[in-house]
Amino acid sequence: MKILITGVAGFIGFSLAIQLLKKKHKIYGIDNFDKYYSVSLKKRRVNLLNKNKKFNFSKLDINNKKKLNNFFKKKKIDIIINLAAQAGVRYSLINPTKYIDVNILGFLNLVEEAKINKIKKFIYASSSSVYGENKNFPLKENEKLNPKNIYAVSKKLNEEIAEMHQKIDKINFVGLRFFTIFGEWGRPDMFMMKLFKAHMTKKIFYINNFGNHERDFTYIGDAVKAVEKIIKKRFNKHEVFNICSNNPINIYDVVRNFNKAHKVKFKLIEMHKADIMKTHGSNKKLTNYGLGLNYSEFYKKFYQTFEWYKKNKIYKL
Repeated sequence: MKILITGVAGFIGFSLAIQLLKKKHKIYGIDNFDKYYSVSLKKRRVNLLNKNKKFNFSKLDINNKKKLNNFFKKKKIDIIINLAAQAGVRYSLINPTKYIDVNILGFLNLVEEAKINKIKKFIYASSSSVYGENKNFPLKENEKLNPKNIYAVSKKLNEEIAEMHQKIDKINFVGLRFFTIFGEWGRPDMFMMKLFKAHMTKKIFYINNFGNHERDFTYIGDAVKAVEKIIKKRFNKHEVFNICSNNPINIYDVVRNFNKAHKVKFKLIEMHKADIMKTHGSNKKLTNYGLGLNYSEFYKKFYQTFEWYKKNKIYKL
C-alpha cells in the first residue's frame, strides 16, 4: 500500500511512519520543516526514516498548490494521512492567521488532490481541543463541540469540511481527535519535555493553574497502533475517533512523582487564558468498531520517555 504522511517530520507523523514501514508499506513523507520548534530535531527524525528504502521524503509545504499538484503525479497514492498543521494552542493567540493558512487552506489543498487523484481514504488529525471546556467526562465523539481558541476552531472546521466532502466526493474521511500524546521523540514545547529539560538544565519549571490541570495522557505507541487499525478498517461514512487513554492524570501529581527521584525546581503560577482545565476522552467508540487497544501504564512510559530523553540529549537541541 502507498501511503502519504504529511507533517512526517513531526512527532506523530514520524512515529506513525516508523510503525508503517515495519509493515512494509511504501511511505511518502512531506514536511516543510516549520520553525515553530527545533528544526534540528525534525531533521534527526527524517534522517532516521531515510534509512529505510521504502521511505521517500520531499520537502514540501501543503500551502504550495502547484508543487503539491506536481508531487501527486504518477505516484498512485492509496491513502493520505494529514498530520501537517500549525500546532500549539497558546501560539494561536500570537499568530492566528498562520492557523488559517496551514490548518484550513492547506487542508483544502490536500482535499482537492484527493479528489483529483481518486484517493481511497483520507485520515486527518483533529484534536481534543475541539471540545473546549466541558464537564461531561469522559467526552464522547458525539459531544457538542465548543472550541475556545483559533487552533481548536481550525480543527473543528477540518471536521466539517471532511463531512461535506465525504458526501459530495465520496472520499472516505476519518478524523483523529488526539488527546495529549506523549513519548519518545515528543515535541519540546509539550509539558513532559519541558519538565525533563528543567531537570537536566537545572532551570525552574513553571506549572500553570497551580498544578490543577488534568490531562488524558496517551502514549505515542498506543496512538500509532490505533491509527494503524483505522487504516485497515473500512468505513461507510465520515467517522471521528478519540485517540485517548481514558485515564486523566493531575499535572502536579506527575511533577511530584518525578521530583522524588529526579529533583526539579518548580513554581506554581496562574492558569494561562488559552488552557483548558481538564481533558478526558472516552475510547469506547474505537472498541465498538473493533479497534480497541490495551493501553500502556502511564508512569512506565513516562520514565521510559525520560530515559530516552537523557540518552539522546534532547535538552541540548
